[in-house]
Amino acid sequence: MITSTTNKKVKQLVALSQKSKARREADSFIVEGPKMFLEAPKSWIKEVYISESFEKKCSFLDTLKEIGYETVSDEVFQKISDTKTPQGILSVLKQPHYTMETLLKKEAPLLVVLEDIQDPGNLGTIFRAGEGAGIDGVIMTKETADLFNPKVIRSTMGSIYRVPYLYTDNLQETLQLLHQKGVATYAAHLEDSVCYDEPDYKKATAFLIGNEGNGLKRETADAATQYIKIPMLGQVESLNAAVATAVLMYEAAKQRRKYEKNF
Repeated sequence: MITSTTNKKVKQLVALSQKSKARREADSFIVEGPKMFLEAPKSWIKEVYISESFEKKCSFLDTLKEIGYETVSDEVFQKISDTKTPQGILSVLKQPHYTMETLLKKEAPLLVVLEDIQDPGNLGTIFRAGEGAGIDGVIMTKETADLFNPKVIRSTMGSIYRVPYLYTDNLQETLQLLHQKGVATYAAHLEDSVCYDEPDYKKATAFLIGNEGNGLKRETADAATQYIKIPMLGQVESLNAAVATAVLMYEAAKQRRKYEKNF
């Protein structure tokens, strides 16, 4: 049992939790809690740590024994946990890697393109809502929040395991490639926009969502096939980025569901 907070492994776990550079270099990330452990693809799991008190009450100890785990004192677990009320189990996982071919393998893929989204909660929620809406992947700029930040991971509620993603070094080139592949791109924008429920999203579609404070960059918006907007009543000017994205994704899902029922 690890009982010292100065243990080398403990320091490595703290670094993985707190530093994006450490996660990149190790090509790994941390998830906490029974749900995130049990849903994780087994091939992704590198290490598992459980607290002394969790070991005594764990209902799936046989599964843990098959995979292998290390016990740490409750004090040490408090140190390595990113939450105020630790759940007693922490896993180190391999970061998955996807290609554009993965995102575009369906005949009419539904994608979300995020430009410089900064809030971890927004990013995680977009993945979670995206899985619910049936999207085929998320494309992000390098300036978007770190997908493997523990706050983002918690917000995905497990969708990180099932929604493919890509970071792009050059968003303009990526948008050109999408257009070449027949993907229509729709920029969430207030100027000269049509109502979001007017376009046809049954064909290959990508929604472009901008930074929470600044929206889409002009060159990004101009590269889109069409501008769309969500009408606002009252004195509300706009929706939270994650909420707006969810509205658009579920509109596309609704259109596709109705289309499938007719065939």
